[in-house]
Amino acid sequence: MTDTHAAREGAFNAAVLAATLIGEHAADTVEILNKLPPSDAADVVRLLPRDFAIEILDKPELDFGAEIIEALPRHVAAPLLAGMSADMAADIVQQLEEPAKTELLAGLDDVSRGAIVGLLAYPENTAGAMMTTEFVSVPGNWTVEQTLQHIRQVERSRETVYAIYVLDPVTRRLVGAVTLRRLISGEPSANILTLVPTHDPITTFPLIDREEVARVITRHDLLAVPVIDKAGHLLGIVTVDDIIDAIIEESTEDVQKFGGMSATEEPYMQIGLLDMIRKRGGWLAVLFVSEMLTASVMQHFEGELEKALVLTLFIPLIMSSGGNSGSQATSLLIRSLALHDVKLADWWRVMLRELPTGLILGALLGAIGFARVVAWQKLGIYDYGEHWVLVGLTVATALVGVVTFGSVSGSMLPFALKRVGFDPASASAPFVATLVDVTGLMIYFSAALLILRGTLL
Repeated sequence: MTDTHAAREGAFNAAVLAATLIGEHAADTVEILNKLPPSDAADVVRLLPRDFAIEILDKPELDFGAEIIEALPRHVAAPLLAGMSADMAADIVQQLEEPAKTELLAGLDDVSRGAIVGLLAYPENTAGAMMTTEFVSVPGNWTVEQTLQHIRQVERSRETVYAIYVLDPVTRRLVGAVTLRRLISGEPSANILTLVPTHDPITTFPLIDREEVARVITRHDLLAVPVIDKAGHLLGIVTVDDIIDAIIEESTEDVQKFGGMSATEEPYMQIGLLDMIRKRGGWLAVLFVSEMLTASVMQHFEGELEKALVLTLFIPLIMSSGGNSGSQATSLLIRSLALHDVKLADWWRVMLRELPTGLILGALLGAIGFARVVAWQKLGIYDYGEHWVLVGLTVATALVGVVTFGSVSGSMLPFALKRVGFDPASASAPFVATLVDVTGLMIYFSAALLILRGTLL
């Protein structure tokens, strides 16, 4: 699909662009609208057919749905919000500022307003906040034919019809779920309960974290999971497409945190300069202050460095090796904790695995480091002095200690953060590297004092 001539020439014309977009795929339209300022995008959305505009606003890929809704006249925005899926409409309303938020809610019909306000009552990133109330449910005394007829009547207003939820006709509690495929293959006169599986339905509760909901859907290969209250009443459903969006968002946050910055909600090109500085500057300042400890350690061993300047040649090698081993361990454990491959109580098992792993990896790097000293000395590339063997042994010993410490500390840090209630992803690679840099220098100089005492020191 190509942009309009007006867009190419830099002269924006909402009517021309809207006319061009009609009939196009919603995803392609969203991609074009994302390139426009929110006010211009709102002008285009206003000129689109109502159903198409609702379909666009329902797309999670739309970067600034709240800004578009806020820029539209209230009498235009309210019907669009009412036509959207309840969960997406709630997300948009949550982002609105006053008085637009109150004015738009007041302009909705009672049913739409009640659904949105109900979803807004749940904490962010929980099943309740993610669920949609637009699902197909029928009482357990209906027949297959009655159920099919009901689906024909309501399918346009439901987010999904691939699962039909059967409720007790008296208590309205969830009895089970029937797939559309099984429903179609059933006898029209048969009771809907005859198609309900004998096992209890797979459900979740509204305050369950979205990561746990994702695990439930993945484990049981569901297209949607029903959300129930403690009494078993069906509150809504979380669909697999919402879970995919949540997983992408969660992964993006973790990657950004692991890179040593605060998580951002906007796409990279839409983050303002001041916001970018705020998100990155804080962490950089913390890491910089932490790295100052490295200078303090080197100042403490200043006398040893003056006596044996050759030791300074290997400081970058020692520091990077420890930081790399720590970052490896942290990456593995953050992901394992997220996937529940390991639990908080498994910290000691992890430590018992990382300790020998670190020793072996450290010994491997130590052997390479010692071989490098020997090779440079024998080949005449560099003269490490008459005690070059002891220098090589110091480097090798330090590498064993630093890599082992990096592996153990890097694996334990996510556990420690999770234990005190922080996101394990906050154990960013730069943070781990900084921690290991300081301790690595102490290990290196301690090994030097032990091995080189009476010779170079």
